Amino acid sequence: MAKKFEIIFQPDGKRIKVEEDTTILDASKEAGIDLVSICGGKGICGKCKVIIEKGELKQQLDDTELKFISEHEIDENYRLACRVKIHDNLIIRIPEESRTGKQRLQVEGIKTKVKLDPVIKKYYIKLEKPTLIDQTSDFDRIKQALKSKFDILNLRINLNLLKNLGELIRSYNWNFTVCIWDNEEIISIEEGDTTNKIYGYATDIGTTKLAGYLLDLRNGEVLAVGSLMNPQIPFGEDVISRIGYKEPNKLQSAVIDGLNKIFEEICEKANINPQNVYELVAVGNTSMHHLFLGIKAKQIGVSPYIPVISRGISVKNEYLKIKMNEFGRIYTLPVISGYVGADTMGVLLSTEIYKKDEICMALDIGTNTEVILGNKDRILTTSCASGPAFEGAHIQFGMRASSGAIEKIKIDPKTLDPEIETIDHVKPRGICGSAIVDIPAEMLKSKIIDVKGKMNYNLDSPRLRKGEKYYEYVLVWAKNTAFNKDIVITQKDIREISLAKAAIHTGTTILLQEFGIDESDIDKLFIAGAFGTHINIENARFIGMFPEIPTSKIKTVGNAAGTGARMCLVSKEMRNIIEKISKKVEYIELGAHPDFQKVYLNSNYLPYADLSFYPETSNFLKQVGNFPDKKLHIF
Repeated sequence: MAKKFEIIFQPDGKRIKVEEDTTILDASKEAGIDLVSICGGKGICGKCKVIIEKGELKQQLDDTELKFISEHEIDENYRLACRVKIHDNLIIRIPEESRTGKQRLQVEGIKTKVKLDPVIKKYYIKLEKPTLIDQTSDFDRIKQALKSKFDILNLRINLNLLKNLGELIRSYNWNFTVCIWDNEEIISIEEGDTTNKIYGYATDIGTTKLAGYLLDLRNGEVLAVGSLMNPQIPFGEDVISRIGYKEPNKLQSAVIDGLNKIFEEICEKANINPQNVYELVAVGNTSMHHLFLGIKAKQIGVSPYIPVISRGISVKNEYLKIKMNEFGRIYTLPVISGYVGADTMGVLLSTEIYKKDEICMALDIGTNTEVILGNKDRILTTSCASGPAFEGAHIQFGMRASSGAIEKIKIDPKTLDPEIETIDHVKPRGICGSAIVDIPAEMLKSKIIDVKGKMNYNLDSPRLRKGEKYYEYVLVWAKNTAFNKDIVITQKDIREISLAKAAIHTGTTILLQEFGIDESDIDKLFIAGAFGTHINIENARFIGMFPEIPTSKIKTVGNAAGTGARMCLVSKEMRNIIEKISKKVEYIELGAHPDFQKVYLNSNYLPYADLSFYPETSNFLKQVGNFPDKKLHIF
């Protein structure tokens, strides 16, 4: 029998007993501890730092830990939770910088009018009681009433509902409401007239967050909204970590538990009986889509990245057990490829690009960035591996958009001193995505970095210094932070941001090339997602993350994917439209494109380099200079 050891997590004071050889990270998951682990325990993000306050460890610091833990932190007994196995009773402190904190989540989206025609409908009927002369069966009696009064034909009924049908309708004294899915199947029989109680649940299953909306299907009104960090995060913060997780059923259970938690909260908020909610419509990237439905998704992570199914799916709630009506239905929008999923289809639907005359582009910026380009005649889409840096991964003091995260940065070009703004206006704990976009823009404007992202070591400022591993810029001095440690931006951080920006620029450039137009031909640019809502658009454009078009043509649309889910919840027509659109969308695989390497290389400059004019990088830099005073159009 395996030995068990007691672990105490401070400052929470949580105690848990775990078996020998359990990693500290797995113990923290089991204890429900708020501990960041962006890579899901693979030892490549360095975010799960903990302090061993008491107890012995058999393992010495390995090469992986030494990459992320400084000499000063070694002296304070820092370790990576994912790398250390438990062989003793331990007291472990979770430092402030290793906590997720209260997350700011984006659930709002644009409002788009649709014709109300939900798949779920209700009909109130009164039946004549059977007699010795009238021997019509109970189910046939219901079908006849619906046919004669509402012209509904060819109905079937859920078997588990049929089992109790006779008792139900007699206990209801033959007066009841029938709830029907898609004019095909009876999914609920309710006493009296409940036609005024008909609701639906729409959700966006994001890699980072879950968003839920409770709707009245009679008028399309949103009654309540809720959100939650995706409970799958402890298993890995990126989709590759999750689809490769050894126990996918745990990931499915985690997301369903999260959706149920949101669902119960919004039903309580709106004072709605969960049994009167009959359908859930879900969007999410392809990996989240598969994991939610319990579809094994490992093949998405390897070339050629093929999903198991692409069309929209409607399944019975009996398989997934959302805490709505037990015989309800769950519909997921179609997906396009392994990395362009139902959430992108939601964005396409809600922005209405598919029916516009003018050329439109949409960027749904999240863990991955999906790009849509086109109009009513042609639609192209692709996915860019941009998310890790903008989500805070691989950035030394990167974090998600939670309390204490620096969300805005402005640097005085003369003094090189920064002005910062944090979420909730509390002491800074780290840097979130919106400020990560500000970093290269402000540092380039202040000539702290050049167009290659290289720091200018010749500047005379105490904020520029040689760190333990890299040159760095001190953004916040230790005395002003939440954890008494300097918050810095390192040369490595700049490189990671440049790579992430380059991925987005590569995606937009190649789609424009495939469409046969340039960025000046874009009439409207939609920016979707929580990250896109909060960033400084001018700074994003300055570093080449957005096409160089007038800001008047750029519109933020919030959670447009969630809006698309709501549209499909209240309108069967929208489902038919998105199914048709999905068949005409052209997916471009960036890695297989013949110009990918060239475009990606050029995109690594700030904002980007058009090396067709300057074949040799050295000549290019001689022409424009390392530290441009203003944005140059040849970039």
